[in-house]
Amino acid sequence: MAWTPSDWRKLPALHIPQDYPDAGALAAVENRLRSYPPLVFAGEARRLKARLAEVAAGNAFLLQGGDCAESFKEFHPDNIRDTFRVILQMAVVLTFAAAKPVVKVGRIAGQFGKPRSEPTETIDGVTLPSYRGDNINGMEFTPESRIPDPERLVQAYSQSAATLNLLRAFSQGGYASLANVQRWMLGFVDRSPQGERYQKLADQISASLRFMQAVGLNAETVPQMAQVEFYTSHEALLLGYEEAMTRIDSTSGDWYDTSAHMLWIGHRTRQVDHAHVNFCKGVKNPIGIKCGPGMGTDELLRLIDVLNPADEPGRITLISRFGSEGVAKGLPPLARAIKKSGRTVVWSCDPMHGNTLKTGTGFKTRPVDRVLSEVRQFIDILPSEGCYPGGVHFEMTGENVTECIGGAQAISEEDLSSRYHTHCDPRLNGEQALELAFLVAEKLQAVEAGGESTRKAG
Repeated sequence: MAWTPSDWRKLPALHIPQDYPDAGALAAVENRLRSYPPLVFAGEARRLKARLAEVAAGNAFLLQGGDCAESFKEFHPDNIRDTFRVILQMAVVLTFAAAKPVVKVGRIAGQFGKPRSEPTETIDGVTLPSYRGDNINGMEFTPESRIPDPERLVQAYSQSAATLNLLRAFSQGGYASLANVQRWMLGFVDRSPQGERYQKLADQISASLRFMQAVGLNAETVPQMAQVEFYTSHEALLLGYEEAMTRIDSTSGDWYDTSAHMLWIGHRTRQVDHAHVNFCKGVKNPIGIKCGPGMGTDELLRLIDVLNPADEPGRITLISRFGSEGVAKGLPPLARAIKKSGRTVVWSCDPMHGNTLKTGTGFKTRPVDRVLSEVRQFIDILPSEGCYPGGVHFEMTGENVTECIGGAQAISEEDLSSRYHTHCDPRLNGEQALELAFLVAEKLQAVEAGGESTRKAG
């Protein structure tokens, strides 16, 4: 029997609200969304898949980053611009270090819903349903705010559409020019307390750009130098919304989820015989799979068999998220199994979710040194298992928030309260994200130099 976007409704579906007060109102909103224009196009999703195929082959690098969960309250063009700018800066640093193209994918224009560990939360003796993302309910701790409201889906669509419109303008209209990005990056190096450490790499990039300019390679002669490809992604969590945004591509006859270029299946919803996997197997978008503690090799191979039976390059990205203390134990068996099976995947590292802790003052945070440690181990482990460490996946923002402790800014537990703005999990601020890009770049250069030495010796 042919797959349809509604097939998931016949299966168990975790972390999807069952407490909408009016099921008819929810169905009516989903029907309205079916008539709305697509947010992205099938051809764009296919182009991303081709780019990810290059990553899988070891010829490119994936940078995925953005908000833990977007919010209606913080929706502002400046915030979108700042996050986009930091991702571009990170990409230039990583491109130079890896000597490979960097595929840029944002956690943006659709990352609203969040699965929660507990269905309720209690504050001062009052228990209410948990906040599950702005497309479901409100963050305010009141009974009224925590009631799921289907009209929030329409607002999420509208915000995503406006965000995509601005991103397309930024990526194609000259804002993303290499000259601009280099100027921003040099400003960061000057400001950073550890700027001297990054100066060498920054100088090398500057010298390369001056050489290109000298031989006539600039934005006027090569338009690509003023433009970038930028793609969107989010967790495919709220399947009613995803179903409503799924359309048949007229050129291929295939189903595509037009809410984003790339979707991923979260750590909590990866059950192979449940709704989320069933939905994702039917759409042709690139699909990510979060791989964390408790995932066995058999489970992973079954998931890949269901989601990518033809072993299409670029279809599957495995996003490792074990935490700095668990990656050395959890990642090698999975990498070994993938290598032995011959399956084609992109390996990416999410060093955020496994490194969350709660401070004595009650704030959730992530120590930057643990984030970096997990990335470093990821880059070391995969080549030892014959696999390519192809990407990183950060929760970050361009805003100057204080949500993750440590880094060159030396943000302490006491500093967290000054600018702690996240609606869900703590994010790297712009300075911390760029700092990590430089540090990851140093690691990639060292790995490449080691590989080159080995090749010459052989």
